[in-house]
Amino acid sequence: MKLIVGLGNPGKEYEHTRHNMGYDTLDKLAHILSADFDRSGFKGRYALVRNPALPEPAILLKPETFMNLSGESVRAISDYFKIPLEDIVVCYDDMAIEIGKIRLRPFGSHGSHNGMKNIILHMGSEKIKRIRVGIGEPTHSGVDYVLGKPGKEEQEKIDEATDFAAKALRDYLLKGWDYAMNHYNV
Repeated sequence: MKLIVGLGNPGKEYEHTRHNMGYDTLDKLAHILSADFDRSGFKGRYALVRNPALPEPAILLKPETFMNLSGESVRAISDYFKIPLEDIVVCYDDMAIEIGKIRLRPFGSHGSHNGMKNIILHMGSEKIKRIRVGIGEPTHSGVDYVLGKPGKEEQEKIDEATDFAAKALRDYLLKGWDYAMNHYNV
């Protein structure tokens, strides 16, 4: 079983902010896979995907702990379903990547992203696959920037990136991580 985690903050006031790119990507992936976030537990909302096109079931998780405590949710669900570290992928926003671009990495540091930092802390390892969605460098305070909503032109680029990230996750589930990295790291 695979676990795909999309990071964000719960609540209407955070919908479609730059910091919720993980949530937005998972919503698109759920649409592609005909899945619904119809379950709650493990400090989050999740979808259990048993699509016949997939070689194995998958769980799509949106932690509802707020960003900085995301590791609590990831640890709880991965322990319950006995999902090994190598079968977990986390999708989140990244200011160090140009708006509209994505990067797939098999492991790495948290790179100052507090959600990823907390996941690494709770999972006890940096060996967690991730897809980072670029939101670009802020022109003002980082906190105000990530919790703000992008303008129209920015949003178009972000929509393209989250579409691309959702397709990369679909192809990871279908064909493996190496295939997704080779086809979506552009």
